[in-house]
Amino acid sequence: MNDPLLFQAELSVRLLPVVGNADYHDWRDTLQRLDTILREAELEADFVRRYLEQYERERRAEAGRHGCTAKPLTPRRCQRLQRYARQALRCNVARALTAEPYRDFAAHAADSPLLQQFCLCAAVEQVRVPAKSTLERFDKIVPPETVRAIIDRLNLTAVSAAAAVPQLGLAQPLNVEACFVDNTCVKANIHFPVDWVLLRDGVRTLILAVSLIRRHGLRQRMDTPKKFLRDMNRLAIAMSNARRQRSARKARKLILRRMCRLSQVVRDHAQRHRELLQREWPQTDLSEGQAQQISARIEGVLQQLPAAIHQARERLIGGRQVDNAEKILSLYEPDVHVIVRGKANAEVEFGNTLGLCEQSDGLILDWKLFKDQAPVDAAQLPETIVRLQRVFGPHAVKALGADRGFHSAANERLLQHQEIYDGLCPRQPGRLTERAREETFLALQKRRAQTEARVSILKNVFLGRPLRAKGFDHRDTSLAWCVLAHNLWLIARLARAAAEPAQRRRQSA
Repeated sequence: MNDPLLFQAELSVRLLPVVGNADYHDWRDTLQRLDTILREAELEADFVRRYLEQYERERRAEAGRHGCTAKPLTPRRCQRLQRYARQALRCNVARALTAEPYRDFAAHAADSPLLQQFCLCAAVEQVRVPAKSTLERFDKIVPPETVRAIIDRLNLTAVSAAAAVPQLGLAQPLNVEACFVDNTCVKANIHFPVDWVLLRDGVRTLILAVSLIRRHGLRQRMDTPKKFLRDMNRLAIAMSNARRQRSARKARKLILRRMCRLSQVVRDHAQRHRELLQREWPQTDLSEGQAQQISARIEGVLQQLPAAIHQARERLIGGRQVDNAEKILSLYEPDVHVIVRGKANAEVEFGNTLGLCEQSDGLILDWKLFKDQAPVDAAQLPETIVRLQRVFGPHAVKALGADRGFHSAANERLLQHQEIYDGLCPRQPGRLTERAREETFLALQKRRAQTEARVSILKNVFLGRPLRAKGFDHRDTSLAWCVLAHNLWLIARLARAAAEPAQRRRQSA
């Protein structure tokens, strides 16, 4: 297999000079520095090498399933895979920087020579920009563990005295002696989980799938599909307006019973159409994969609809609470949880808990997105320390600061055993008053306030509001790409700040 370092990029056109636009010059300087970091720190070469190894494993496994041996890759095929991996890496980083959806970024890249050059799209003869579907495949090209390995390599380079200055352009290496930990919620891209709205969503998904099956010539006896959508929309509007009536409780119960009956009728129609599709899909122009996708879409709602109906009856008719562990928040996002954080603007949030760890300059050193209901903050700290020591060594972290949610007697003993300064805010007011006399503790707590801003930057600027990725695995991968883009952007800013004094001295001389 060819060495990824031997890949030769195509010639591209020269960027025209732009005068009088400081924002453009900042954006251009950022992308150019990112390009330098990816090449000089060998992050791009490492990513290409890992992708080729993953591709080779998958290719051999596929050949083994068919009882044959995979043929060696030709040099031309290997070069095409290298270019594909490089372009995927750069497009993912650039899209995270712009926080644009696939469709918007594809149009933006087609109209921006600067993005075309960074994303390896600007050739001399023509410009070939990835479409939205290709960008989605880029986002899922590797698992999050591969992206984490690239981030760890970047962070290690940034803290290495021998590599931080020549490869990243930093004035001096960054240090990880002081780390700061915090938790937040990554909100899922769902509407507010109202019980009766789940019924409306289920009916809508089932009717759209049934309509798709009927358009391809497979029909069962039923009323017009649009009639069911119209009836459910009318009931949803009536349910919203019922709260304004004098007998709102009685009216909402009556409407909910009608919604439940309609949902069960639609469920039966969808069940029969799904069975018909499974039997007779070869008679249509649908492929086997398309038929399986439609069947899976129907099956996913059919399995949850009875539980959603029961939940709505329990809460609206019976007036009984449903435990959060048994509650359905979305028919399409099963790994979403109720997170009570008590924030001023969000008493309750719906999504997944995200744990972050940064160093003094804002570089994100560690993160974890919890698929299941996250444990309390104090129980998460030991795993964070283990991951930090695995990457940076057992004695790299000298102090750790966090809010009172991470404080516990067990964590105090752990930090003492690891010879890490305890900068956790105590829960007891008396203990806090006592520790406030320590200058190091006060400095860590004062700096810890900036971690809230770092969380906000990552969530609102890079992840988007909300994160658009569907499914936990895709959200985890998108989060890893956003952390990589954030760290590259931060190092590029620090490198630019280090270069500006020298540039001013050259201009004055």
